[in-house]
Amino acid sequence: MSLFYLLLVALIQGLTEFLPVSSSGHLILLPYFTGISDQGQAIDVAVHVGTLGAVIAYFWKDIKVGLLGTPRMLTGKIDTPGSKLAFLLLIATIPVIILGLFLSVSGLSDALRSIRVIGWTMLVFGLVLYWFDQKGPTHKTSDDWSMKDAVILGLWQAVALIPGTSRSGITITGARALGYSRADGAKIAMLMSIPTILASGILLGAEVAGDANWELMKYAGIGAIFAFVSALGALTLMMRLLRSASFTPYVIYRVILGAVLLIISYSA
Repeated sequence: MSLFYLLLVALIQGLTEFLPVSSSGHLILLPYFTGISDQGQAIDVAVHVGTLGAVIAYFWKDIKVGLLGTPRMLTGKIDTPGSKLAFLLLIATIPVIILGLFLSVSGLSDALRSIRVIGWTMLVFGLVLYWFDQKGPTHKTSDDWSMKDAVILGLWQAVALIPGTSRSGITITGARALGYSRADGAKIAMLMSIPTILASGILLGAEVAGDANWELMKYAGIGAIFAFVSALGALTLMMRLLRSASFTPYVIYRVILGAVLLIISYSA
């Protein structure tokens, strides 16, 4: 793998992980359009670690509260802001873990990695995001996050295992449908990404641990750093724009890309 291609993978992962445009879909499309072989799971793990670092850095104040409340949550006491946050993040992560294991064991995860699937999910879920972003009520903040909403958003998040859906996009869509503001819905979606990315990183890391070597580790380290920088920049920009803008620009991008992919798919 060339350094340029590695940086391209890291840049795409970083820019698209937290924007509602699907990082997995873009990473699947990259080898298809460049003709270069897939970057491999080790690099995937590395760039995911980089984006995980970015969201932790951006939301460190909230994450610190959750971490401090985790021991209390583990004893069954959900009576502080920290223990409540830790508990809700745990609840919201369960559906994606269950569905992810099912797709992996059944082999359906590989079957879904196609241009046609990504085209349809880009298009359809882009329009769903637009609908709820424009029509959804706005009467909740992140402080109103409840167990019921955590379960519902966890189910929305599980849908993102279909390539092209976008984990952040579908979770933000669910949050807007429940009545959260754009900024607060995005905040919840980003916090929900932490255990999800961590779980997928551990799973992939266990699969590639035996094949690790110093050359691969060097490339993985470079990829993680660039993914961290690009993800932090994209996340910071999106959260600032949400104070005065909607998700419409992302929807337009998704619809155009989805239409192009479907034309390519059905013309082949």
